[in-house]
Amino acid sequence: MGLEDEKKEGEASGETSEKEIGLSRKNSQSSLSPTEDDEDDEDKKLEIGPMIALKEQLEKDKDDESLRRWKEQLLGVVDLEDVGETPDPVVKILDLTIRSPDREEMVLTIPEDGLPNPKGPWFTIKEGSKYTLVFNFRVTNNIVSGLRYNNTVWKTGVKVDSAKTMLGTFSPQAEPYQHVMPEETTPSGMFARGSYTARTKFVDDDNKCYLEINYTFDIRKNWQ
Repeated sequence: MGLEDEKKEGEASGETSEKEIGLSRKNSQSSLSPTEDDEDDEDKKLEIGPMIALKEQLEKDKDDESLRRWKEQLLGVVDLEDVGETPDPVVKILDLTIRSPDREEMVLTIPEDGLPNPKGPWFTIKEGSKYTLVFNFRVTNNIVSGLRYNNTVWKTGVKVDSAKTMLGTFSPQAEPYQHVMPEETTPSGMFARGSYTARTKFVDDDNKCYLEINYTFDIRKNWQ
């Protein structure tokens, strides 16, 4: 999503930054501007040795009080009910919520097949409105490292926005996590209104994808 209606060009410290017409997002401290180098980095993996199941790590030196406390400080209080025997973390994105002061919250559930509404837009958002995206997700089995949100938006086949946001590293727990994105504003005007297609992905440091979802949404004069 990542929507703004301004096109800004300028120079700072000898470097030029650009935002495309139509849709662009505010940069936050956790945002990464997508470049070709970023795509290349996804193909480069640091060899760090085999992963170890979290349960095995927790069982090691369990009688050593100082090590046990150190692990609790590092990992937090891990619910053993959510820890498995295998090293792979399990991340389930539960829902996406769009919050806006102009209307009630829109809670969008994530379908298992990754196709929210094949016959029409997943949601409609009003032009020029302020909004915030909220993700609820659950982590089980093992720690997920460097979970991030990647989002790309097109209009009439032209890419108008691309964003990568780091969510963080999370330990398994029974209660879902919630991540609130910075507030943004949808563009407005005749050229901003219309239908958009988008692809959203949640991946970790190992480029393991936990969700890839393709959908359409509309920007209109009024909420629907």
